[in-house]
Amino acid sequence: MRERLEKTGYLVDDGLAVACFLALKLRRPIFCEGDAGVGKTSLASALAAALDAPLIRLQCYEGIDASQALYDWDFPRQLLHLRAAEAAGVTDADRLEGELYGRRFLVARPLLRALETQPCVLLIDEIDRADDEFEAFLLELLSEYTVTVPELGTLRAESPPVVVLTSNRTREVHDALKRRCLYHWFDHPGFARELAIVRRRLPGVTARLAEQVTGLVQALRAEDLVKPPGVAETIDWAEALDALGATEVDAELAVATLGSVLKYREDLERARGLDLAALLTVRGA
Repeated sequence: MRERLEKTGYLVDDGLAVACFLALKLRRPIFCEGDAGVGKTSLASALAAALDAPLIRLQCYEGIDASQALYDWDFPRQLLHLRAAEAAGVTDADRLEGELYGRRFLVARPLLRALETQPCVLLIDEIDRADDEFEAFLLELLSEYTVTVPELGTLRAESPPVVVLTSNRTREVHDALKRRCLYHWFDHPGFARELAIVRRRLPGVTARLAEQVTGLVQALRAEDLVKPPGVAETIDWAEALDALGATEVDAELAVATLGSVLKYREDLERARGLDLAALLTVRGA
């Protein structure tokens, strides 16, 4: 599992490799929790690439409901069909109703598409943004991998999708949903692993620049920031510096590009108050 994921450019530790293997073996979802930017969403993309399967993504948000996540009816097309039938002189009400609520007018949202696509990887992103009712609905769906459409009957997945749920922990997700899943906490990686990720994702960046950026981000995380930067921000920062033609970074250039790695005014002000030149020497940069 580790080798297949690393071939896609996604580096994993033993715990995550085991969780992914068990998710496939036991057909259970993986619940990925941690700060934003630590690689939770990227895991789903890497799994899809490793399994050579399509990735289907459901982005959660406040107020999302079943019609937006599961299925809905294509009302404009139904209306056009009804008008065309009337113009053609069709008067059989039962026939019209059967046609209007046939499969061709059903709009499959991400959850239904995942049940109908084998194999696939289903990413349910930022489940912590949804409300309790949607969690309960999702728990039922993931238990049986079936959905009942009153007009069509019960639709069942022939083979359950590989499901990855992510949470940035903006609120606690109910234990009932977590119990259904394999759990993995995504922490910020250590220097060596983060450097390896940066080098893998940005092979054109010089080794010195990658080491300096990774060391600076590791130092910034030790500060009392509103939003500590994740691995995604480390990659963004290195990419931004490389786009500027830099092969290494000094304190002045680091300050000028802090907007690539820090996203809050308070964090920017705190970073500008640090001795970045001293931080750059921590690892002999």
